[in-house]
Amino acid sequence: MNIVLFGPPAAGKGTQAKIITKERGLLQLSTGDMLRAAKSSGSELGKKVAGIMDRGDLVSDEIVIALIEEQLDTHKDAPGFIFDGFPRTVAQAEALDKSLSSRGMAVDAVIRLCVDDAVLVDRIENRFKEEGRKDDNPESFKIRLGNYNEQTAPLLPFYEAQGKLSEVDGLASIEAVSASVAKVLNELSVSGGGNKPSFWKRLFGRS
Repeated sequence: MNIVLFGPPAAGKGTQAKIITKERGLLQLSTGDMLRAAKSSGSELGKKVAGIMDRGDLVSDEIVIALIEEQLDTHKDAPGFIFDGFPRTVAQAEALDKSLSSRGMAVDAVIRLCVDDAVLVDRIENRFKEEGRKDDNPESFKIRLGNYNEQTAPLLPFYEAQGKLSEVDGLASIEAVSASVAKVLNELSVSGGGNKPSFWKRLFGRS
């Protein structure tokens, strides 16, 4: 079972990924973690990543896909993967589909944590006031949130068309969100595949 997990910064995506990993044994592939690990690995690919990151440039899709493929091949016995932070564009999604297909795999489910932007901004502003963490700077967070929304928007119809998109209330309690995610994954396990209607279609019968 391979899952793409969507969720803006501070939506609790990392928390849910850890719960899925613990309960189902899936391997979380975070692009941020992979890039940092590659940079410090000393490998040829890692040296290339380090040079790009040190210059402040964006790492190309080809390199990110290469890192993902490296993990797929290294962990062939894993029961599945959670893709966290990738894909971010339709081109990346198409590249991921192609890479998985060449290995006899596919994205089985795409789960989007739906949240209200205003609530997230309030959460960050309060946390910044209380803890003063630099990475919680409200203005920087608004930019990150805007970038996420802009990048993710085209991906939703892409995966909707594949019948793989499910949406859950990301502002519920951690336990409630986890239960909603588990329901999606349990239905997937029963059906034996990822070609199913989205959450809203199943709930309201929309076409």
